[in-house]
Amino acid sequence: MSNEKQVNSSRRWLLGSTCAVGGAVGLGTAGVLVSTFQPSERAKAAGAPVEVDISTLQPGEMRTVEWRGKPVWILKRTPEMVASLKKTHDKVADADSQRNPAEFTPEYCMNENRSIKPEILVAVGICTHLGCSPSTKFTPGPQPSLPDDWEGGFLCPCHGSTFDMAGRVYKNKPAPDNLQVPRHMYLSDTKIVIGKDEKGEA
Repeated sequence: MSNEKQVNSSRRWLLGSTCAVGGAVGLGTAGVLVSTFQPSERAKAAGAPVEVDISTLQPGEMRTVEWRGKPVWILKRTPEMVASLKKTHDKVADADSQRNPAEFTPEYCMNENRSIKPEILVAVGICTHLGCSPSTKFTPGPQPSLPDDWEGGFLCPCHGSTFDMAGRVYKNKPAPDNLQVPRHMYLSDTKIVIGKDEKGEA
């Protein structure tokens, strides 16, 4: 083989190798850039919407998920739980959720059930008094720290605030507001997105 052919072969090999290495580096760099644009765990914790499958949730059961570092309750109320809300209407301090509505109740949940669907309650499980976490007291009737005509709901053990099955605070309790209902929407009958609604608002 002549010297000129050897030189041309060497150039072609070098050019091919350079392109291959350059392509690999380019792909690697692209991968880094793509991952950079994906939301970090900190960004998700700061408010990214959370999708929840409720297909296995049975009547009377409650599931807790985390959104923005807060516990969010998803309760599938029984017909009896829903019916109890009429009985507690005159006993709660803000029955129609008109107090601080922008912060605590989206407009589509300003109803007796405080929900989109009567049987599904979505609420932040933090007492509006001093940030304690209420406990579930779903069984109606007389119980310690509860009135004799208790219809079922939630009790904050720290200072005694009580909430009905819609998260509405009872009158003359330390908590100034109902439990917060976060913005949410249904993707289907069995899937809920917490932290976002049809308007795109969080």
